[in-house]
Amino acid sequence: MTAGTRILAMGHYQPSRVVTNDDLAATIDTNDEWIKSRVGISERRIADSETVADMATFAAEKALASSGLTAADIDLVTVATCSSIDRCPNVATRVAARLGINAPAAYDLNTACSGFSYALGTADHAIRAGASRNALVIGAEKLSDVTDWTNRTTAVLFGDGAGAAIVTGVPDGEQPGIGPVLWGSAPEKGDALRIEGWQPYIEQDGQTVFRWATTALAPFALEICEKAGIKPSELAAFVPHQANTRIIDGIVKRLGLGPDVVVAKDIVFSGNTSAASVPLALSKLVERREVPSGAPVLLFGFGGGLTYAGQVVRCP
Repeated sequence: MTAGTRILAMGHYQPSRVVTNDDLAATIDTNDEWIKSRVGISERRIADSETVADMATFAAEKALASSGLTAADIDLVTVATCSSIDRCPNVATRVAARLGINAPAAYDLNTACSGFSYALGTADHAIRAGASRNALVIGAEKLSDVTDWTNRTTAVLFGDGAGAAIVTGVPDGEQPGIGPVLWGSAPEKGDALRIEGWQPYIEQDGQTVFRWATTALAPFALEICEKAGIKPSELAAFVPHQANTRIIDGIVKRLGLGPDVVVAKDIVFSGNTSAASVPLALSKLVERREVPSGAPVLLFGFGGGLTYAGQVVRCP
């Protein structure tokens, strides 16, 4: 058992094909200004041959290579996803097999857009309880598989990609690098965002989701900070789910975050990648060294379900 955990390293992967707003405007009734003004997206990455497991593996390889650990050190693999077409074997076991990780605990987790923070919380708990030593936590989505590209209200929103973290225990006496998770849901509003049936497409009641996100979420973000013993003014960065720039700006305003706090807006170039959005954005901040190592970062996922989850982490 250990008194706490930390993120040792991050990695991310996005497919090479870029789809711009102008590309979409050539096939559906929309335009660049309309998309940018409503959701803030300029372009998104779309996978062709890559699967959810492929993208998860590529992101995990980068995280593992940056961590100083080897596949033999990993004993838990968890993948947050809501878009894997294959139900069995799960994505986690496929990633483990490709990386040569021997006999890990391996499970997928589906809470849609909040999935990475849920998965990070379960890995933190497993290591604290002594059930794991080092965990690989991934958020990976291929939402292009479940997007109706003729529907302008949803086709403009989504993209593909993956982000991964290596999580390990901290020695006795060292400050934990992953704070307590706050997680929950509003199941009475669960039908506001759906991927249902055997040939599913994403369906969304955009106004319901937007109202919920802009009114209900900021108090949860404040509670996450309180559970971690951090004031919002002490944060170095805020990495929310990349759903909509207007939602992000609204939460930032209600948290009272100043200009010195780095706010991730990867949505501009990646679109909404659901469970991949938080680790993808965090990994890019780490890669670009925009946040000092050890600085407090608020992670906050929210969306389909309607679920939410987040924690304060120390930047790897």
